Amino acid sequence: MTVPDPAGRRAAIRDLVAPALASLVCLAILIGLGVWQLERKAWKEALIDRIVARSRIEPPAALPAFDRFDPARDEFERVRATGRFLQDRETLVHGLAPGDTPGRALQGYYVVTPLRLDDGRTVLVNRGFVPTELKDVSRRAAGQVEGETTVTGMLRQSEARAMFVPAPNPQTGEWFNRDVAGIAAAKGLTGVAPYLIEADATPNPGGWPKGGQLRVDLPNNHLQYAFTWFGLALCLVGVFVAFALRRLRDEAVESAAPSAAPPPRP
Repeated sequence: MTVPDPAGRRAAIRDLVAPALASLVCLAILIGLGVWQLERKAWKEALIDRIVARSRIEPPAALPAFDRFDPARDEFERVRATGRFLQDRETLVHGLAPGDTPGRALQGYYVVTPLRLDDGRTVLVNRGFVPTELKDVSRRAAGQVEGETTVTGMLRQSEARAMFVPAPNPQTGEWFNRDVAGIAAAKGLTGVAPYLIEADATPNPGGWPKGGQLRVDLPNNHLQYAFTWFGLALCLVGVFVAFALRRLRDEAVESAAPSAAPPPRP
């Protein structure tokens, strides 16, 4: 008859303390990440609702004061501005726009034109997209707007340059992000708003540039991220339980093994 070895079982349990503590720490981190993603999901949904509500304001609001612009409060608000385009100071910013074929984008430029307001101040307007073959203003002269005009669109803050976006070259007119301050300085503009207007889809004379390119389409994948973290947490629990049961079972088998039989008497 075999007798279980209490000392061996206690040793096996002691061997599980360190893995158990490490697993608990990892489990807390994984659950915390999952909860954080659920909180981010609620925040993102509220943000999208606010942006959509601002973008549908009717009638469009007046421009916010230049020195009181708050992106958290004012960005994506639909506004109206009246003035005269300074078309000799337009800036072309490299960009892509949806093409006629789904999944294929057009290469070209966004036409950013200063709008001189009645009070002498200036706001930059992204009038829309032109394909590469219409980069030369002479090829879209029909799209030039003469005299006073009214622009409606959404407010956007200055576009920060991302890590992999090339730096601009004001000397050659190469721009890759809608940098309000940089463009204003390169064009010798003063009294410029710290934001720009993304013009809506109102047709321009001659059809170009095409406005209404801004899409309120913020990615919201936080729920699947949360499921991923919670799934990893569940896997961790399963792996540790399997490891612990196997460790205790192996110790029980070793303790229950019969000792070697004594040699036979001569």
